[in-house]
Amino acid sequence: MEKVLQDIADWISGENRRIIIGISGHGASGKTTFAHNLMKLLGQTAVNYINTDPYIIGSHLRKYAFIDFEYNNEHYHDKMTACHPAAHQHFALERDIHMIRDGLDLYTIGTNFTKSTLISSQNKINIVEGMSVAFTDPNLYDLKIYLYTDGETELARRGIRDVSERGTDMSYLRKSHAQRRAQYDLFMHPYHQNFDIVIKNSNEDYILENINKG
Repeated sequence: MEKVLQDIADWISGENRRIIIGISGHGASGKTTFAHNLMKLLGQTAVNYINTDPYIIGSHLRKYAFIDFEYNNEHYHDKMTACHPAAHQHFALERDIHMIRDGLDLYTIGTNFTKSTLISSQNKINIVEGMSVAFTDPNLYDLKIYLYTDGETELARRGIRDVSERGTDMSYLRKSHAQRRAQYDLFMHPYHQNFDIVIKNSNEDYILENINKG
C-alpha cells in the first residue's frame, strides 16, 4: 500500500495545477486511513480535505425509507442503507466540488461529529473522501480511488469500531451487516468501474485490481 500512496504523491507533485482527488468505498474499506496517509505524504497543511459523511441523509430520516430489491434470488423489503445512491445528497457535493474547481473558498458542513473547516483556494490539492464520492460525476475528479473489502473483513472492522467505540450491539450489527452488504453489492459496488485505481484489501494484504491513470 505504501508504494501506491507514494506513486500517487509523486504524480501529484509533478502537476502544476489544482488537483481534486476522490476516494470512496464502503464504510469499513479503509478509505479514510488511505486518505489520511496520503495527506501525511503530501504535507497535511497544504491539502484541503472534505469528508463526505455530512452529505449522507441522516439515519433519523432514512429509517422511514424502505426499498424493494432482489438479491441471491430472494426478494427483500428493507430500510435503505447508506450504500444506496438515494441516501446521498450528491448534487450538493457536486456543487461544492465545482466551487473548488473554480478556485472559490468555502467551508465544509459542520455537524455534531465534525467541525466546519475552510477549504482554501490557496491549497492546490483537494481530497474528497467518503461513500458519497461514488455517486457523483466522475469527471469532477482528476484521480479517483476506490477501496473495498470482503464481507468478513468488513464485519470484523465494523465490530471493532461500532461495538467497542460506539456501543453497538453485536447481534444487531450482524443483522444490519447482511442487509447493508446486500445493498452494497447491488447499488454501490458497480460504481467502482468509474474509478482510476481500485484496491481490494483485508487486514493482511491488498490487491491492486485496476490502474487506469497514466
